[in-house]
Amino acid sequence: MLFVILSVLCSVSVGILLKLAKKKHYSFYQIISINYCIAWFLTKIIYQPELKTDVSSTTKYIIIGLIFLLPVIFVFQAKAIKYSGIVKTDIAQRMSLFISILFSFFIVHEQFNQFKWIGIFIAFLAIFLTFYRKNDAEYAKKNKWYFLPLVLLGFGIIDILFKNVASLKEIQFTELLFLVFPGAGLVSLFISGYYLLKGKEKFNKTNVLWGLGVGLLNFGNISFYIKAHQVLSNNPSTVFASMNMGVITLGSLVGILIFKEKVNRWNYIGLFLSLVAIAIITYTQMQN
Repeated sequence: MLFVILSVLCSVSVGILLKLAKKKHYSFYQIISINYCIAWFLTKIIYQPELKTDVSSTTKYIIIGLIFLLPVIFVFQAKAIKYSGIVKTDIAQRMSLFISILFSFFIVHEQFNQFKWIGIFIAFLAIFLTFYRKNDAEYAKKNKWYFLPLVLLGFGIIDILFKNVASLKEIQFTELLFLVFPGAGLVSLFISGYYLLKGKEKFNKTNVLWGLGVGLLNFGNISFYIKAHQVLSNNPSTVFASMNMGVITLGSLVGILIFKEKVNRWNYIGLFLSLVAIAIITYTQMQN
C-alpha cells in the first residue's frame, strides 16, 4: 500500500502546486509545457521503453487523441482548481470513471448488475451535490463553474482511450506514455507560444521551476500507480479504490483546512456519497 499512498500524495500535490501557481500569477501554459517535457525525460531514463511504430491504425488514432486531449484537460483542471477549488476538482476528476463505465454499458454492451446501477445512481447524485451552490448568476459568471464538468468529461474520455489501448495489447503503458508525452508537450508549447506572441503572457524562468515540480509529481503519480498494480497484481480493485478514495479524501482535507475553500453541507454530502459510489463500484469489480 506504500506505493498507493505515494501516488495519492503526488496526485494531490499537483493540484496544490497549480493552486499556488495561480495565486502567484504564474503561467499555467508554460508550467504544463515543461511538465510534459520532464515527464517524458523521466519515462525514457527510468523505464527505457521501446519506440514502437508498428501499431494498428486504431492505436495510432488513440495516441493522437491523447496527445491533444491531455494538455487541454490539464489546462481545464488548472482552471477548475482556480475557480472552484481543489475539493471539487479532485472529486470531478475521480468521478470521471463513471463516464467510462457508461461507455462500457452503452457502447461495449457490458452487462451490469443491480449493485453497479446503484453505484452509478449514487455517483450522479454525488456529482450534483458536490457541484451544487445556490443559483447565483454573478457567482457563476465570476467563478466559471463549467470547468468542473469539462474536467469530469475530459478525464472520462481519456480513461476510455487508455482502456481501449490496453485491450488491444499492442503496446505497454510506459511505451504509450513515451509516445504521448512528447506530443502533449509539443501541443502545450504551441499553446504557450501563442500567448507569448500575442503579448498576453511573458516568459518567466520561475515557470520552468514550477513546471519541473509538476512534472516530477505527475511522473511520480503515474510511476507509483504502476508499481502499486505490479505489487498488488492479484487485487487491482484494492489499488483502484484506495487511489480514488485517497485522492478525494486528502484533496478535500487540503482544500478545506489549508486553502479554506468554502464547502456547504450539500457539498459535504456529495463528498461522502462519492466515496460510497466508488466503494460500491469496486465491490462489483471484485465480484466479477
